[in-house]
Parts: sequence; structure tokens; C-alpha cells
Amino acid sequence: MKHSSSSGKTMMLGKKTKKKSEFNGEEVIAEFERLTLDAAAVQRETLRRILDENGAVEYLQRLGLAGRTDPAAFRACVPLVTHGDLEPYIGRIADGDTSPVLTAKPVTAISLSSGTTQGKRKYLPFNDELIKLTMHVYRTSFAFRNRVFPVDGGKALQFVYGSRPFTTKGGLTATTATTNLYRNEEYKAAVRDIQLPRCSPDEVIFGPDFAESLYCHLLCGLLFAGEVRAVFTMFGHNLALAFETLERVWEELCHDIRRGAPSPARVTDPAVRRAVSALLAPNPALADEVARRCAGLRNWYGVIPALWPNARYVHTIVTGSMENYVRKLRHYAGGLPLVAMDYGASEGMVGANLEPEMPPESATFTVLRNIAYFEFIPLKTSDGGETCPDTSYAEEPVSLTEVTVGEQYEVVRTTFAGLYRYRLGDVVKVARFYNSTPKLKFACRGMLTLSLNVDRNSEQDVQLAVDGAAKILAAAAAERLEVLDYTSHADVSSDPGHYVIFWELSAAEADDDVLQSCCDELDRGFVDAGYMSSRKTNAIGPLELRVLQPGTFRKVMDNYLSLRAPVNQFKLPQCVAGSNSSVLRILSSSTVKVLFSTAYG
Repeated sequence: MKHSSSSGKTMMLGKKTKKKSEFNGEEVIAEFERLTLDAAAVQRETLRRILDENGAVEYLQRLGLAGRTDPAAFRACVPLVTHGDLEPYIGRIADGDTSPVLTAKPVTAISLSSGTTQGKRKYLPFNDELIKLTMHVYRTSFAFRNRVFPVDGGKALQFVYGSRPFTTKGGLTATTATTNLYRNEEYKAAVRDIQLPRCSPDEVIFGPDFAESLYCHLLCGLLFAGEVRAVFTMFGHNLALAFETLERVWEELCHDIRRGAPSPARVTDPAVRRAVSALLAPNPALADEVARRCAGLRNWYGVIPALWPNARYVHTIVTGSMENYVRKLRHYAGGLPLVAMDYGASEGMVGANLEPEMPPESATFTVLRNIAYFEFIPLKTSDGGETCPDTSYAEEPVSLTEVTVGEQYEVVRTTFAGLYRYRLGDVVKVARFYNSTPKLKFACRGMLTLSLNVDRNSEQDVQLAVDGAAKILAAAAAERLEVLDYTSHADVSSDPGHYVIFWELSAAEADDDVLQSCCDELDRGFVDAGYMSSRKTNAIGPLELRVLQPGTFRKVMDNYLSLRAPVNQFKLPQCVAGSNSSVLRILSSSTVKVLFSTAYG
């Protein structure tokens, strides 16, 4: 398999080019080891630095901290908060208040959360300090990853997408945290030593149309197939979508490679078209080889190593709600390792994956002690930790070094960007310690997903129920039939309220009796004591299963993108809140079959 560049030169697949780098992974690992030996001291120093720098800001002054920087005074004066508590302060900053409201250093931009669950995106302060701390996490994880999967030269096939920024009333640029990074010159300079060059030019990443950018990412990836050493995207959902798209458009891609020009129907933006055209020259041999390999695949199993045989691993977020895509990604990856990306959120980073060789189901993230001051709220479950606990009842938090192996906690962060004792909403389980620093396993989002009265069910509970019912579907189907994607909703439009599960299946038709069995199993799959007692007394009505038209969840994503939201952040919500009326309308109008559970008589 060969590829052709605009210079007309041809390079055989697998030829390597040396890359000069000043990055020394072993030095980074040695420094990391040193900092983990006394995590408590590093955390005290981190809090002191944050409060020394920001002690005079309005928020902390109002709370009476009075310049103190020790953990005891900090906890006594500063309450635990959620985003809603800080929203008025962040709103003032976005509207143009340049006084030190939350931070002494200026807020340089606003980062936006995904907003896929509630239908509303959170505003978060972004400053230069976040860039430095994010790079610290990336450099640490890269050092460990490159030790296990050494890569010398080559390129990365990255399915990344910049979001369209807008300007707040106060003149700040508002966009996603990742786009704030991608556009930052300091960040771009810093990642050169630890990040392989992308196959796609910047014009593709910041293109105005998602479908066009995705097509161009695939095209550019094929042009540089022999040089690709890693495949990356932010969320596992995006990677699954990329290769589902490849299944549909591979013949068009081959046509573009053969004639040396991008499809005029697929690539219409002038800047994107110019940038991609500059990489192309007619290459019938490459087109024939790509076509031969695609045609030889069975159900697209192993497409990544088939088309990019020198790739060492696939790198993406595969924890939390993305676990639902692991099976599909393994199908596309063949035997190629899936490496879990580091643990972070729109609010900032938490931990690095130091064991990239571990499968996604076993991935842990070691907290980097100097990027924020961490606390952990102890949580309890009624089933020994098999389901996600309710985070609405908060105990007194413990410090980073006071957590207990095997226990679950909600993460609390105090940051250099103006978040003080901020409840992240994530539930983690302490897997073990790395020296004196905990290694965390992501459990779930702690916010309640489905709740009508005394019932408490999280996104993890929904996934467990769906997994159990999906086994019945797969076992009963004569041909391959699976749940492609799902979401849920707590319907209170009737009395009593009830749970609704939405399924999109791999085939349009499914036997009604089988679906009824699945519906009953879904209802039985929610084992929360409050739910079961409420169902038995009819305080919660029978669960409703709605089967959707093929392509419904693509409509949900298109609706999300139409609101200027970025595909980089799109996560299909595993529960749709009542406030998210536009998504509920799409789901309702796309329903082709409705069943109600008979599990409780």
C-alpha cells in the first residue's frame, strides 16, 4: 500500500522518518515519582500557591478567608459548591467585569461544557494557567505511554474538530476547552515534542461543517496510511462514528485518491478544499489497494490495522458513558490496543493513565497532585459498590491521601482558574495507590439520572439494565441484532410517572414477543430498592420501551451541532432531562414501536 504527496513522490507503507525531540520521557517519569512520594506535602503546597495568588479575590474575601492558606482554615471558611453556586460570578466575568472576581490573573476565555444532558451548556473560566497544567498531565501520560508503545516519527490519524467560538457580552471568546487549547500558540508549541503531526491540516479541524471535516480526516488518513502510528479522537463515540462513515463512503474516498482531487459534493468549503487538494495527486495504485483491503474485510472487523498497518494503538476516552462503545471499537481495531485517554472534564484535568497497556475496563487514573487541590466526598451504595451511589447526601470530604482503597468518592477540586471546593459530580473508586497518590477508577457521573420519588438510578444503573435486556435480544434473533445506542427519560406527564428507555437497533424489524421480553427485563434490571418498592405499590408506572427509527441518534447529534455545539464534546446523554425539549421531540417523532412492561403484573 502506497501513498502519494503533492510533490509526486511515492512512499512505501511503513517507511519511518526520524523525529528530533527534546522531550525526555524518563526524566518526566523520575520527576513524577519524586512528587508522588509525599503527596500530602505537595497538596498543601498546591493549595498555598492557589490561595496566595487568589486570596484577595472578591469570592474568597466575602467568605472571610482573610489571607489564610492552610487546609483547615480553607475548609472552615469555604463551602462545597456546584456550578450553580458560582454561575453568578462567572456570568459577571463573561459580561465584562474585569475586577478580581474569582481569580487574580485575568480570565482569557470562557470554556463551555457539552450540555448534552440538561440541554444547557455551563460557562467556565479559562486562563493561561490551565494550559500549563493540562500540558503537565499530557507530558506525564505520554512519557508512560511511549514507554509501553514507543513511537519514533510518523503521524497520527486524529479525528478532532474545533468548535465555532462566539464572543460574550464582555468580549471574551467562548468555546470548548479543547478548542481553547487547539487555538493557543503556547499550547501548539508545547505539544510538538509529545504529539505526532496530524494527517489533516488545520483547515480541516476548524472547518465549518462536521460531515465535511470527518470525510477529509478519512481522506487525509488514507493518503498518509503508511506513516500513521496512532489513531486518536476525544470520545469513543466519535471514533465509532468515523468508521461507520468509512463503511458508507470508502468507494468515494478511493475515487478521490484515484483522480487526485476531493469530491466536489463532499468538500465544498474553499479553505478546506484548498488545504486537502494540496495533499493530493492522482494515485490509482493507492486507490486500488484501499479498495482491495476494504472489500476483503468481513463486517469491517479489523479495518484500522488493515488500512493503517503501522498504527500501534487507538487512543480515546472509553470510560463512563463511552464504555458503551468499547465493543464496537474493538471490532474496528481488531487486535490493536485500545488506550484509555487521561481523566479530565471541562473544569480541568484530574489524573493521567500510567498503565496504557491495561484494557479500558481496567483503566485507572493517577491523580497529579500539583495541578489542583483535591478533596473526596465519601459515598456509600446499598449493594457493596455494584451501582453508582447517590451524591445528594454529602459527608465531610477527606484529603487526597486519606482515601481508602475500594471505597467510592465524589471528586472535589480547587483550581488555579477560580473554582474553589467545586463538586465535579464524578464518582470514582480508589483502585490502589501509586506511592502515596491514589489511582482512581471512573465509576459514573454522580448526578441522579432517573428519579421520580424515592428511586435513585444513575447512568451506570441504566447501562446495566440495558446490557441485561440486550442479551435477550441478541440470543433470540435469528440474525445479528443489537442495540446500537440508547437513552432514557423520567416521564412525569402522566400519573404515576414512569421510566422510558429509547432503543435504536441494528435492524428495523424485531419480533414483538422478543421486544416485550426485553422490556420486562429492563424493568426488572433496575434493582434500586426505592424503584422496586415503588413499582410494587404502583407509585411508579410500568417501564416503557420505545424502538426508534434507524438514524435517530444521528438526528440528535445534528440537532446538537445546529446549536453551534462541538462534535468533540458530543456525548449521547444516557438520560434526557425534561428541560431538553428539542431532543425529546426528536425521540418522540422517531418512535416506531412502543411497549410497556408487564414485569410487576
